[in-house]
Amino acid sequence: MKISIDAMGGDNAPKVVIDGCVQAVKEYGVNLVLAGPRETIEKELEGYDFDRSKIEIIDAQDVITNEDKPVKAIKRKKESSMVKAIEAVKNGDAQAVVSAGNTGALLAGGTLLVGRIPGVKRPCLCPGIPNRTGGLTIISDGGANSDCRPEYLLQFGKMGSIYSRDVLGLSNPRVALISNGAEDEKGNALTVESHKLLRAEESINFTGNIEGREVLDGTTDVIVCDGFTGNVILKTCEGVAMTVMKLIKEGIMSSTKSKIGGMLIKDSLSGLKSRFDYTEYGGAPLLGVKGGVIKAHGSSDAKAIKNAIRQAKLFIENDVLEHITESIAKEKELDAE
Repeated sequence: MKISIDAMGGDNAPKVVIDGCVQAVKEYGVNLVLAGPRETIEKELEGYDFDRSKIEIIDAQDVITNEDKPVKAIKRKKESSMVKAIEAVKNGDAQAVVSAGNTGALLAGGTLLVGRIPGVKRPCLCPGIPNRTGGLTIISDGGANSDCRPEYLLQFGKMGSIYSRDVLGLSNPRVALISNGAEDEKGNALTVESHKLLRAEESINFTGNIEGREVLDGTTDVIVCDGFTGNVILKTCEGVAMTVMKLIKEGIMSSTKSKIGGMLIKDSLSGLKSRFDYTEYGGAPLLGVKGGVIKAHGSSDAKAIKNAIRQAKLFIENDVLEHITESIAKEKELDAE
C-alpha cells in the first residue's frame, strides 16, 4: 500500500504537511510518496527521526495555487506537486492521494487523470459533518456537481452509503434526501424524482426526506443532495459552529460572575469544541473515480493531514473502490435488462 501526498498543497505547506506525514508514518506505518520540490522536502525531513524507507519523493517544481483555474491548472501545470501526486495514483504507483490544495483542481485531476469508474455518471465529494451524537454525517454531494439529475443523486446515495459502511464502520448506514419537508412529495422536481429512485433502491437503507434543521441531529448517516446544496449546508454548519463558540466566549468574558462560571465548565466547553474540530476527521473523499482521492481542509494542520492519511489508508484497506465498482456494475446489469 502506498499513498501519494501533495506536499505543497494547503495554506501551511510544506511544513505542516510533512509534519503530518511523519506522524502518519510513525503511527500507522504507512508508505508515502511526497510530491514537491525535492530539495525543500528533504530539508524539512532532516529534523525528524523516523523510518526513512517509508517515504519516497517525486520531484515536482511547480505549484497549483488557489487562484489557478482548476482545469487549466491540471492541463498546463504538469510539473506541479498536485498533478504529480495524482499521476502516482493514475500510474498505479499509489492507491490513494491526499491534498489540501485547490479543491477544484483536485476534483478536476481526480476526474480527468485518475478517471471515473465505468458507469459512474458523476463523481461526488463527500465531506463529513460532526453531529449531535458524536458521529459523522456524510454530505453526498458536498460540492463537486452543482447541476444534477435524479440518477446522479441515486449514485451519490449508493457511494456515500458504501463509504460510510467501509470507512466509518456503520453496518447499515441511514441514507436521507435533503428537502424542504419530510413528506415524500415535498421538494423541487429534482428532489421528487430522486426520492422515487432512492426509495426503490434495495441496496441502501433509504429513510426518506429530511429538512435542514435535522442535518446535525445524527438521525441520518448520509445526506444526499446536489453539490450546490451540499456545499451551502457544509459552509452554513461551519459558520454556525464558529459563531456559537464565539458567542459563548463573549458571554463568558462579559462579567466577573460569568468568568467564574466559565472556569467551572471549561472542560465541558473544550470537549464540545473538539467535537466540531475538522482536524479530528481528516478530509473529504471524491467517490466514483478509479482510486482514493482525499481532499483535506485548506487550513489543515499536521494533525488534520495525519488523519486524512489515515482516511486514505482505511479507504484502501476496506476495498471501497472495489465495492463501489461492483455496485455500479450491478446497476448497469439491471439497466441492460
